[in-house]
Amino acid sequence: MKKQLNKFFTRSLLTIALTGVASTAVAATMEVYKSPTCDCCAKWVDIMRDNGFTVNIHDVGNDNARVEAGISTELGSCHTALVNGYAIEGHVPVDDIKQLLKERPRAVGLSAPGMPHGSPGMETGRVDTYNVLLIRKPGDKRSAAEIYNRYGPGKSQTDKIPENNTTKSILRLK
Repeated sequence: MKKQLNKFFTRSLLTIALTGVASTAVAATMEVYKSPTCDCCAKWVDIMRDNGFTVNIHDVGNDNARVEAGISTELGSCHTALVNGYAIEGHVPVDDIKQLLKERPRAVGLSAPGMPHGSPGMETGRVDTYNVLLIRKPGDKRSAAEIYNRYGPGKSQTDKIPENNTTKSILRLK
């Protein structure tokens, strides 16, 4: 009987511990800088919230946040999010953000440059082909960024960044 109780309590504690770890992996707080009149940004925020993120909205535009995060205007979009030391520029899919937070690469963050149709928050009926880019260093241009994932008609997921290259964010905000 004592063995069975020990086994029960051990399994219960393990279940509780694993559930806590799983929930904290997604329970990150995101600071989103956007225009107060941008509907597509609001839709993207709703998607982030539906996927477990706590989102604080700053309706002040995103130009200053983008510059402070080290994202070039060439990789810019209509909103900038900051989460766990990374910058997320534009309509980046939630699965890419979760993967970034899991892998913890040494990088500024991710960008879906422009406002690609068919990306999260930009569901217009038209679907464009677009890339989500990994920004390694502040100020990187499109040519220096790495393709993190591909989306759109006829595109499949690319190989993710090598695991031996994972350390931590290099985003340093003042």
